[in-house]
Amino acid sequence: MTDGRRAAARAVALFQGTWRTRPSVTASAPGRVNLIGEHVDYNGGPVLPVAIDRRTVVVAAPAKTFEFVSELDPERVVRTPEEGRSAHWTDYVLGVVRELSRLDAVPRGARIAVASDVPAGGGLSSSAALTVATARALSRIARVALTPRQVAAAAFRAEHDFVGVRCGTMDQVVIAHARAGTALAYDSGSGSFERVPFDAPLRLVDTGVRHRLTGGGYNQRRAECEAALDRLRNRWPGLPSLAALPLTELDSALGMLEEPLVRRVRHVVTETARVGCAVAALRARRLGVMGRLMFEAHRSMAEDYEASCEEADLLVSAAREHGAWGARLTGAGWGGMVLVLAPERSADRIVAGMQEAFGAVHGRTPSTWSVRAAGGVRATVTD
Repeated sequence: MTDGRRAAARAVALFQGTWRTRPSVTASAPGRVNLIGEHVDYNGGPVLPVAIDRRTVVVAAPAKTFEFVSELDPERVVRTPEEGRSAHWTDYVLGVVRELSRLDAVPRGARIAVASDVPAGGGLSSSAALTVATARALSRIARVALTPRQVAAAAFRAEHDFVGVRCGTMDQVVIAHARAGTALAYDSGSGSFERVPFDAPLRLVDTGVRHRLTGGGYNQRRAECEAALDRLRNRWPGLPSLAALPLTELDSALGMLEEPLVRRVRHVVTETARVGCAVAALRARRLGVMGRLMFEAHRSMAEDYEASCEEADLLVSAAREHGAWGARLTGAGWGGMVLVLAPERSADRIVAGMQEAFGAVHGRTPSTWSVRAAGGVRATVTD
């Protein structure tokens, strides 16, 4: 059962065990995988994410102060909206409180308990699932009906502005707007999106390597992209983003740059083109074409964006060797999950081959999940 009911039961039990009363609101939000289009959203380009049927659950009730517990950190934490960030998981929740206060969509206080089937650091957007679910739960307590767009925007600002992750808007948008059986073709430059049919099963193979988005390579890559854009605007003054650079101008643009900016720009521009091809492939239900694009995307992410890891590269290579349509590291990179698209009749054999190849090198068997495209954030009022 991966529809959030087990996580909801755990969250309610945690809430009751902490405060000896029941929550009044239950909200849940899915994790997501990005089929293709990595590191393109904050560069103004298109992406193709899918919400998955593993969810983060936030249960809450009104209170005089803001108090938080999580099944991963069950010690009760009390914080005020006026506080700065503290490098604690509650920063994500407190950021949402601060953003909702700007919309008059937050209660004076609340008790919040969190449980999740989305692993932190796995490249499945556990942080966005938490912030989106929190925004929906708290606005329901405040009796303010926020649109999915408002929920996504508040969750994005909480993570980007308060926590300090220089993320794009993809994760929050797909988690707020997703529908089962579809991928979301989202243009981060314009904010527009359309749903594309996608009901194929996906496999996730865990590299066992975890990342943190608040430091290191992620923010560095974004800074490199911004530096490259500034340089290219000397020739194209009206260029709104790296993703807006036409593929036909790529060679000219690369001649204006030095390493590592050459590789960063090459990834963004070619990945943008791949997303367009991938949307067309899904509309035509050509999953083999989609898979080849995924392999190409992983190579670009590993070689040009330098955001992969040895474990992921090994798994992607094994997936290709054993007959997968496609495979790639999903999420920001430097660890997390490898996404595998394969014929359903042979998926078990392919994943087993990947596990065997991985075990031969690393001495352990990576865990695997089967997921499908699921719906977005939802909430119920129980009191």
